[in-house]
Amino acid sequence: MRKALVAIVPLALLGACSTAMEAVRGPELAPIGYPAALVPATQQILPAPETRPASANSIWRSGSRTFFGDQRARNVGDILTVAIDIRDRAQTQNSTQRSRSNEINSGVTNFFGLEAEAADAIGGAFDPSALIGFGGGSTSAGSGSVSRSENINVTIAAVVTAVMPNGNMVIQGRQEVRTNREVRELTVAGIVRPEDISSANIIRHDQIAEARIHYGGRGDISRVQGAPAAQSLVERFNPF
Repeated sequence: MRKALVAIVPLALLGACSTAMEAVRGPELAPIGYPAALVPATQQILPAPETRPASANSIWRSGSRTFFGDQRARNVGDILTVAIDIRDRAQTQNSTQRSRSNEINSGVTNFFGLEAEAADAIGGAFDPSALIGFGGGSTSAGSGSVSRSENINVTIAAVVTAVMPNGNMVIQGRQEVRTNREVRELTVAGIVRPEDISSANIIRHDQIAEARIHYGGRGDISRVQGAPAAQSLVERFNPF
């Protein structure tokens, strides 16, 4: 237990120091690197193709990738543009109402011939036909509605991180823009078909399978808009 505390305390202090530095200086941009979340551990980077010098009478320029070939992304490391245009609107409304009432009466015609003795024992009249009676009722009503509207129109460049055996490609892209003390983040990942990529090397977001699109931010504004950590913890575990 003591060793665990010794290991946790420095990490907590480091996290607190990082949070304090971010509050003073603002959020930092992530380092530029090759996407790693969906890339296999043994990813291979293919070498650049060799170029041959052209003859004096040729219009082919040495170093060109292709002349009449397809310029769309097809190999690991190629870049394509993802056009995200989300215009979703959903609205639902439900209403329920329930009411129930019941009444039960039961009795006996004779009580072992001891009706008079029972009446004297309880000090009053005894009616076997109205021996037991129950009554009850319940009423419930509920209503709910959902109204949601989303509008996102952005573009982002993504990198082909893997090519599946059937030819489909796994892509992943990340974009960060910092304005003053606020960082806007946009990430996209998923699986695309080569046939869905347009001649301009662009694919729409609704053509990406298993799409994972994140649009958010971090910084002073996002921190003020969010609930404090202690309040979020209390609300999460509060049973009332």
